[in-house]
Amino acid sequence: MRIVITGASGNIGTALLRRLTTAATPHDIVGVCRRPPGDDEPYDAVEWVCIDLADPSAGGRLAPVLSGADAVVHLAWGFQPSHDTDYLDRVGIDGTRSVLTAADAAGVPHLVHMSSLGAYSPGPDDPVSETWPTAGIGSSAYSRQKVAAERLLDEYERAHPGGMAIARLRPALVIQRAAGSALLRYGVPGYVPAALLRHVPVLPVDRSLALQVVHTDDVADAVVRVLEQKATGAFNLAADPPITRDDIAEALGARAVHLPRPVLRAATAVSWQARLQPVDPGWIDLAFAVPLMDTSHARAELGWQPSVDSRAALAELVGGMADAAAEPSPALRPRSMPEEFARLIRRGPLTKRRLP
Repeated sequence: MRIVITGASGNIGTALLRRLTTAATPHDIVGVCRRPPGDDEPYDAVEWVCIDLADPSAGGRLAPVLSGADAVVHLAWGFQPSHDTDYLDRVGIDGTRSVLTAADAAGVPHLVHMSSLGAYSPGPDDPVSETWPTAGIGSSAYSRQKVAAERLLDEYERAHPGGMAIARLRPALVIQRAAGSALLRYGVPGYVPAALLRHVPVLPVDRSLALQVVHTDDVADAVVRVLEQKATGAFNLAADPPITRDDIAEALGARAVHLPRPVLRAATAVSWQARLQPVDPGWIDLAFAVPLMDTSHARAELGWQPSVDSRAALAELVGGMADAAAEPSPALRPRSMPEEFARLIRRGPLTKRRLP
């Protein structure tokens, strides 16, 4: 198959390349990203095209890239700068529109879109299926963008009943050791050494927290199964069991302390507005409001089964963050405190600047 992957050098993209480039049947893979990686594995077996999906010209530049493709896997998304939601909208919403329009014009038969748990509306205590409403969490920019992207897919399917087949994957928080440096940049101030994560004394979080995670390799496995089966529709992806506040505290070696959600949100909002840390308060709302997902559809339809349980995946991520684990791609590059300080001085806080 000729497969075009947007965001191919990122967290999920790297894991997907590991799977596709070592498959028994070789594939012709084209990676689309803003910052193409070098010649290290698994990036060396890929044809790279440099396109910024936030650019208004992205659609026109994608057209020749998608010509002759058997499938396009749309992974590209933006998380920072969190204070520049206009830019993040251009990446996530306008970028999805460009991919969808260019793929349709090129006659690509299959689109695999990476949506998210964050697209779901608040739900009940019981896990929800893929039929649960996808109106999102209004206070979360990330959720609003994922919802808007899904509406674009809805509009396309209504307008083109015999058109391109579309699959939507809705994973929980996607984690792996190699994403340690990247997640540190997104969630921990640059002036905090990674090794301090091994010495966190207390974890002040509301005791009601329960969230789902899934290992990056298991998401890549689901994508491959969707491609091979030419599957369509939505698929929830998450490992068992849901992660609690106490699970996170145990992984950190910290003591869990109850901090009511409103207080946690207020502290996050104040520190984010002051540019002291990069996590906007919408992520707190998202963590506490999204429902747990039922993954039985992916298991039955795709034969998908997580190979890494949630607690093992969490322990792997925490170890990766403490060690500033990385991959040889710009998106997953090693975190360096001197470099972070230099960027802070030259270009300002991460929450206001586009990642290099």
